[in-house]
Amino acid sequence: MRERILRSLEKKISYTFKDKTLLDQAFVHRSYSYEQASKPVNNECLEFLGDAVLGLAVGHLLFVKYPDNEEGTLSQLKANMVSENSLSQLARKLNLGKFLMLGKGEELSGGRTKNSILADTYEALLAAIYLDSGLEPVHNLVKKHFLPLLPASISRRSLLDFKSRLQEYTQEEFKAIPEYFLLKESGPEHQKRFAIGVKLKGEILARGMGKNKKAAEQRAAQNALKKLAAVKIDDLAKS
Repeated sequence: MRERILRSLEKKISYTFKDKTLLDQAFVHRSYSYEQASKPVNNECLEFLGDAVLGLAVGHLLFVKYPDNEEGTLSQLKANMVSENSLSQLARKLNLGKFLMLGKGEELSGGRTKNSILADTYEALLAAIYLDSGLEPVHNLVKKHFLPLLPASISRRSLLDFKSRLQEYTQEEFKAIPEYFLLKESGPEHQKRFAIGVKLKGEILARGMGKNKKAAEQRAAQNALKKLAAVKIDDLAKS
C-alpha cells in the first residue's frame, strides 16, 4: 500500500528512485519516529542536507538566468524563493502532506497542512533525490518548479525585503524609523511562534507572526505597508 502511494509521487515528480528507502525516509516526521520502533530514522538529516542542495540548485538557476545582476540582488531573490512560504506552496501543489508519516499528536494538530512541516518535507525530498542520483535530477526538478515563477528581469529595488521597504517609506514620508518589539512568544521549544509589533512615533502600525523573530518582523512590516498603502504588496516583484 505504502509503496503504491509513493509510486504515484514518483510519477508526479517525473523521477523514479533506485533506493526506495530514501524516498520513504523523506516523509518520516520526527514525531512518527519517536512513537514507532519500526521507523527509528526520520527526515531531519535529509532536511538539513536538502536545505544546502536547494540553495545550490536555486543559486545556479539564478546565476544562469540573470548573469549580469549584482550579488545582493540575486541573494535577495534567492531568499524569497527558498522561504518557508514559497516551499510550502510547492509542497501543496505536489500534495506532499498526503505522503507524510506523523505521530498521533502531530496528526491531530494538523501537521499535514503546517507550512513549516511541508517546507521541510520538500527539502528532504530534494536531498533524497540528490543521494539517490546526484545533482542533475535535483536541478531538473528545481528548474521545473521555480523557473516559471521568475520574472523576465529583476531590479534591486523590487527585491528589497519588507523591513527595508517600510523604513525607506517612513523615512521619506514621516522622517522617522519604525521600531519593532516582541508582543508574545508561544509554543514548545522546538516549535516556537513569535508575535512582533511595529510602531512609528509611538503608534502601533501592525503586527506579524512567524516561527522566528526575523520572520515575524518581516510579516509585521508587510502588514504595515499594506496599512499605509505605501506599495501594492502583490506587485512588489514587478516594480
